[in-house]
Amino acid sequence: MIKNWFKSRADIPLIITMLISAFLNGYNIWQDKYVNTYYTTAVASMLENFHNFFFASLDSAGSVTVDKPPVVFWLQTASAYIFGLHGWSVILPQALAQVGSVLLVYLLVKPSFGTIAARLAAFAMATTPIAVAVSRTNNIDAMLVFTLLLATWLLFRGIKNSKTGLILAAFAVVGIAFNEKMLQAYMIVPAFGLFYLLASKFNWKRKAVILAGSAVVLLIVSLSWAVVVDSTPADQRPYMGSSGTNSVLNLAFGYNGLSRLTGDRGIGGGRGDQNSEWKQRASTNSSKSNSDQTQTTASSDGTTATGDTGTNNMAAGGFSAGGQLPPGGFGDNGQGGPGGGFGRNSGGGMFGTGEKGPLRLFQSALSGQASWLLPFALIASIGLLAGIRRRNLTQKHQEVIFWLAWLLPAAAFFSVAGFFHQYYLIMLAPPISALFGAGFVELWKQYRERSNWLSWLLPVAVLATSVFSWFVLQNYNKTIGSGWSIGVLILGIMGTALLVIARLKSEKFTRFAIIASVLAMFIGPVYWALTPIAYGGNSMIPQAGPTQFGGGGGGGMPGGNFSKRGQSANRQQAEGTHTSIDTEQRSSTRSRGMGRPNGSQSLDQKTLSYLQQHNTGETYLFAASNYSTAAPYMIEAGQKVIIMNGFVSSDPVYTVDKIKALVESGQVKYFMINGGGGGRPDSGNSEVTAWIKEHGKLIPTDEWKTTTGEASTDAQASNSGNDKTSSNSIAQDGQGGPGGDERGGSGTLYEITL
Repeated sequence: MIKNWFKSRADIPLIITMLISAFLNGYNIWQDKYVNTYYTTAVASMLENFHNFFFASLDSAGSVTVDKPPVVFWLQTASAYIFGLHGWSVILPQALAQVGSVLLVYLLVKPSFGTIAARLAAFAMATTPIAVAVSRTNNIDAMLVFTLLLATWLLFRGIKNSKTGLILAAFAVVGIAFNEKMLQAYMIVPAFGLFYLLASKFNWKRKAVILAGSAVVLLIVSLSWAVVVDSTPADQRPYMGSSGTNSVLNLAFGYNGLSRLTGDRGIGGGRGDQNSEWKQRASTNSSKSNSDQTQTTASSDGTTATGDTGTNNMAAGGFSAGGQLPPGGFGDNGQGGPGGGFGRNSGGGMFGTGEKGPLRLFQSALSGQASWLLPFALIASIGLLAGIRRRNLTQKHQEVIFWLAWLLPAAAFFSVAGFFHQYYLIMLAPPISALFGAGFVELWKQYRERSNWLSWLLPVAVLATSVFSWFVLQNYNKTIGSGWSIGVLILGIMGTALLVIARLKSEKFTRFAIIASVLAMFIGPVYWALTPIAYGGNSMIPQAGPTQFGGGGGGGMPGGNFSKRGQSANRQQAEGTHTSIDTEQRSSTRSRGMGRPNGSQSLDQKTLSYLQQHNTGETYLFAASNYSTAAPYMIEAGQKVIIMNGFVSSDPVYTVDKIKALVESGQVKYFMINGGGGGRPDSGNSEVTAWIKEHGKLIPTDEWKTTTGEASTDAQASNSGNDKTSSNSIAQDGQGGPGGDERGGSGTLYEITL
């Protein structure tokens, strides 16, 4: 029975595509030990008790939350509870979600446009580079897109079958997506409303009632968690991280909302003056870094070492010893940053997202992430909508309008937004994939009919997409060789020429034309989709492309380990790719490779043993000035640790009175302070830090921390035969902190007993 069903019902190409997706998303994820340390630390905390689980607390004491709502972290915590807390176990939900998104795109396209269109759309979704890159991390966006596609499937089914319940459920699922990443989920709400009005078979009165009801359901589900949290007394829940006002709603509409559009790097409310101070210091450091920059040299084991690291890293990556990002920016000039920092003036997006404008998605900073098939999708939309009539709006037309209503507003947002990362572009993957699959079949049909000007759209779309692929690839000629870009261009021209010949004279070249055309359009995105596996990934701010070698690509950032595959700094010197920006990129990469926390911290057994041996019944092993210091002890050792600052240090999480009360009640006596451990140089609340230093007994470094000499011996032993972590053997700013590879850094331990 199963065999007969498999033969009659199973779509083998779809199954192969889903297996390809599973491979791209899941291969070698077990090598990533901490993934995005910030989020993995929260999962470690959420595993401890229901209070931390519900509020998505960052630390064991329930002091402060992560800067996102909890739904995805609930799923990651469930996975970690079942499989144990590992890098791969918190990645797994996102990897599976991307496979699910591939299936949902297929199911959404097939009913109206056919099996071939659905297969092409599914394959395009599976090989969208940024979708692969982010699915290999514990960042939220892959799950967000899956949730939105699930809501779309419910909406399509509900409208097709005139089921009010399914329509309401679709908007409820969008509300769940809001509780995954807040206002980003609402990017598709206009498409939902427009599609419902166009496609629903109800009369206008009933349409209005159901749409109003859907809006109510959307708001109720969206705000459910926020209302519970904001109505809970502040002293009975964690501080809402990055909100500025300890409010979920302020976080949703501020830091995670309008600030993304305006580029406002503050968090609103609270201590905004600190953000200005951070930017002033970062700007000073950036200027000094640019003037003092020294050339990178290769060490004997293939790692890189950069002169004047202390001044360079603040500008280059914004990752100080704490491994944290600033409150949205890396200096006013847009340089540095984990995004590669290619915005050279205030007009450029931070994190290497290019210059604002209508062609931003086609600039080298972003084009390799999700835009490969965008030219084809846009041209194909002309053919898909060519026969549209006001009184003859077919199901195909309605669905094309839906996908365009998803694509165009999202593209417009990314074209003008001031504060986003490359991996946000996964939001463009579903509509581009759907329009590509549906459009290819429709343009092929029009091409074969040879009836009018529409029959020329296919060769035009193939040529435009191939030329655009060449444009993206040629930026990386020094890194990957010019053969890729030239080969794609030749294939594209051949495919276009054969299509023209077949259109004018003979159809015998048609098969070869299609093969050449498809290859020309997919070689680029498939290559880029493989880069997180081939070159290593960036778990903190994922991005696709071979940019970690420092070659080409105006917006790329180094994505992993420079020694991987034997590509050392020596090669870059030979190729002449050493610019100050490249050097800044390579320096910041040390905090982002696989296998260690993003802030270059790691578990120091000597520190752990000291704190455990000297614990006299305190609830928490120690209190850390930032999450990066606490992460190894929470994730690897399963210890309870207090984190005194959130993702950005301007969060007023702790006051002197609160710290004093913790000490007096016997909950904690050790405090780990790392210089520059927060989003600005003074590591958060300076009053708290000053009080700790004034009242605490400074523990000599050699009593509790592995020294530099000891670390070198340990590093040689652990790095032998392992090239995946070699690039991370140099701690940021020379401050390894407790357990960092350069453990003689500025991390200090204080004991306070009152």
